[in-house]
Amino acid sequence: MRNKKRYIKEPAGSFFLFGPRGTGKSTWLESRFKNALWVNLLEPDVHRRFAAHPERLADLLEGSPEQKTIVIDEVQKVPELLTVVHQFIEKKKDFRFVLTGSSSRKLKRSGMDLLGGRAAVAWANPFMASELGRSFSLEEALRLGTVPLVLAAEEPNETLAAYVMLYVREEVMQEGLVRDIGGFSRFLEAISFSQASLLNVAEVSRECEVSRKTVEGYVSVLEDMLLGNRLPVFSRRAKRTLIKQSKFYFSDCGLFRSVRPRGPLDRPEELDGAALEGLVYQHLKAWVDYSGKKTSLYFWRTQSGVEVDFVIYGESQFCALEVKNSRTVNRKDLRALKTFRSDYPESRVALLYRGTEQLLIDDVLCIPCAEFFQRLTPDQPVIPIQIA
Repeated sequence: MRNKKRYIKEPAGSFFLFGPRGTGKSTWLESRFKNALWVNLLEPDVHRRFAAHPERLADLLEGSPEQKTIVIDEVQKVPELLTVVHQFIEKKKDFRFVLTGSSSRKLKRSGMDLLGGRAAVAWANPFMASELGRSFSLEEALRLGTVPLVLAAEEPNETLAAYVMLYVREEVMQEGLVRDIGGFSRFLEAISFSQASLLNVAEVSRECEVSRKTVEGYVSVLEDMLLGNRLPVFSRRAKRTLIKQSKFYFSDCGLFRSVRPRGPLDRPEELDGAALEGLVYQHLKAWVDYSGKKTSLYFWRTQSGVEVDFVIYGESQFCALEVKNSRTVNRKDLRALKTFRSDYPESRVALLYRGTEQLLIDDVLCIPCAEFFQRLTPDQPVIPIQIA
């Protein structure tokens, strides 16, 4: 997977590179900054040395004046290093710091603001289909997700199964993010039923047998660890009464598959539908992160239950997408998109489905999912302007 194209944007000057574990941050940086001075905080001896004495970073930099680019991998492990980084950015304008992180929690609490906006932010996401090219398989992506660490493994199924435990062990337990690991593990299973659905905190609380306040804290931990996200309602210039609840998505549909319990009452199409919508979500999030434009991702749902899965709104895009895990389309499937378009005639709308033909029904473009994924790139509109 090292030679795959990546859309990760490299800002000028110093920058943070955030992304979940296994999304290829270090691999990408190694290819971009081969001669940089590296501080890898995942190495136990390096972590111990700098955790005990963060000021040693200043000694290291002073002792290597020829090194102008410094990479600090997983900087959230020792957020106190940001004080030293801030000092050097202030004093020596020719230094460039590249700071990676798979969790923003500690940085929010103790260090990130110290840089005072002097470092830009870039993102690393699971692979987009267009990054994988011909090796992309929709069926495989729905089963395993697109995290580079998993796809590059000799035994991807086993690696995916261990992926959550890696986080629970190294991030949650070691960093002391939660007190009750058992409760958090039950929470992961319970919230998996909220994938691509409205997040009902009270219901999740009952399922995992912890308080509502604790669940709200657990959701924040997932977001801080970049493992899950809440999707807000699009309400700009609303003409109808809308709900206020957010929807929930895991950062990768393979991650959702790995934590979702299965039983005889689970229908395969139900799991496949949530995985497909999650795969669309992670592609749209990556598109937003990589496009370099001020664009945000939402969903839309009225109090009466009319829902559009995704709304992309920003300076260059205003479109809505509905996702159907079916191989055929009928006009009933287009009702929500038509309702949205009637409220927002400036928008473009499209339906994604599991068929093989691109269709135009009642002026709504219906695009095969596999084709949509392969065509989606940060330099192109989400919905193609030209109708083939």
